[in-house]
Amino acid sequence: MSPRWARPLQTVLIGLALVAIVSSCRPWWRVGAPADGIAFVSTRTGNSDLFYADLKSDPREFQQLTQHEATDTFPTYASDGKWIAWVSHRDGNPEIYSMDHTGEQIKRLTENDTYDGFPAWSWMPITRQLAFESDRDGNREIYRMDPDGSNLKRLTDHESYDGFPSWSWSYTEREKIAFVSHRDGNPEIYVMNGEGENKLRLTEEPAYDGHPAWAYEGRRIAFVSERDGNREIYVMNADGSDQRRITNHAGVDEFPAWEPEGNGLAFVSDRSGNYDIWYVDLEEMEPRQLTTSKAYDHHPVFAPSGDSIAFVTDRDGNREVYMMGRDGSDQENVSQNPSRDHFPSWYPVQDH
Repeated sequence: MSPRWARPLQTVLIGLALVAIVSSCRPWWRVGAPADGIAFVSTRTGNSDLFYADLKSDPREFQQLTQHEATDTFPTYASDGKWIAWVSHRDGNPEIYSMDHTGEQIKRLTENDTYDGFPAWSWMPITRQLAFESDRDGNREIYRMDPDGSNLKRLTDHESYDGFPSWSWSYTEREKIAFVSHRDGNPEIYVMNGEGENKLRLTEEPAYDGHPAWAYEGRRIAFVSERDGNREIYVMNADGSDQRRITNHAGVDEFPAWEPEGNGLAFVSDRSGNYDIWYVDLEEMEPRQLTTSKAYDHHPVFAPSGDSIAFVTDRDGNREVYMMGRDGSDQENVSQNPSRDHFPSWYPVQDH
């Protein structure tokens, strides 16, 4: 037994240890986290490769991250910004690869003769895993693996489509995966834990429910539904309760993207006559138009700080990656090339 005088010291040390553990698990999206750049897909080399745009440089500097004659696409950063997962066709079919944030240490993670794609990182660096979808067992299912490709585990097992995995993490709910399943005869949203257990159906509508997007605090999910006759944005709690219609327009509203603070959503809508980026505050519930281009604007992604939005547009006669303030101000061409540029992914700077 420890002497009485040592017990307060032990309590302090235990408290400091807990603070250290929680701090090491901080999600990258903490409000105010800076972002130095954006990874994206570009065909400027004659084929589809991954590039990085340094937002601090003037003039803009670009780094080519992959260089291969096959298609490289769908870059997604790990939450600490140290690794990028992406999909490559360099082996004759879509496979998942990873590399460090500088484009080094390229590693093939999946080895299968059918489709492997849609990689999604879990949020906690100390228990980092990758979920993905695959056709390797004859139909689309969700799998999970360690960052080096080991410890592969099948998480769903149904003859219908299971795909579009999206990880969440919160201090109260721990890590969960939302996904879309056709097992009930139409697309519905489900959730399960990281082991593929405790599957729970969240939506129960005869119409389409899909594109689940977790709020960064891990307690709410935005999604797209056609339950009211056209595509609208909805929000629900992580257990499927309190499903609330956010947009209400005869046009198409889709592709919801949470701002880090969780106060509102960016989304894509054709209510102005063509597809633009809009924003809705979840208390005011009055959508505001952020882009007014006559071209196709889509794929909004908030910066970790919440003060900027990256998006893709055809306004310059070709597909480019742009960024703007959260209010639609200061719209700027990030990718700056006459080729096809798309799939923006913010680099999440951490305190390394």
